[in-house]
Amino acid sequence: MIDKICMFLTNRIRKEMPNIDDERAEVINYGLQNIIGEIPKTFLVLILAYFLGVWKETLLTFLLLIPYKSASGGFHLKTHLGCIIGTTIFYCGIPILSKLIIINTMLKIMVIVALWIFGMFMIKLYAPADTENVPILTKKDRNRQKIISYITFTIGLLVAGIINYNTVSNIIIFGYLLQTLMITKIAYRLTNNKYGYEVYGDASVQKI
Repeated sequence: MIDKICMFLTNRIRKEMPNIDDERAEVINYGLQNIIGEIPKTFLVLILAYFLGVWKETLLTFLLLIPYKSASGGFHLKTHLGCIIGTTIFYCGIPILSKLIIINTMLKIMVIVALWIFGMFMIKLYAPADTENVPILTKKDRNRQKIISYITFTIGLLVAGIINYNTVSNIIIFGYLLQTLMITKIAYRLTNNKYGYEVYGDASVQKI
């Protein structure tokens, strides 16, 4: 149903803007699928989180991860069902683990330092991790998102280290770890995704 709605909207856009070619139309269609598909998916996740007793923590996970996740990118699951399942596990699983696991202060600092070093290296290698359907093809945009990834990742972990609330600290630590893993090459291979440069080539990245 979502695919049909998005295709209808894409065709309407192309009718209004005849200069849109097939490649651009595919990107538009993919973007519409993400936007429209997010609405029922978000409601489903929040409803399930409510019954699991982690509604507030799940909403907090959304808010805490948005800056870093938006900047660093990551793979996309190929089907709507797979995306719903993956998103539900991600945003409900992290709060549940965060409430169950207690990390003492010394161990928390050690974990945060190790995660920061790992994350900085992964961001340098892979961020922003785009996809073949929504590539980032300008050097300016890529550099900006990489810098934002560095900043948001560092600030988030600083907050996790300073705040004296175990669940919130754990949400940031576990969430940032999983998000960082989602931009790696092995994650892309496991989910049958490709980075934009793998499809369009490094030469396609514009300097402007």
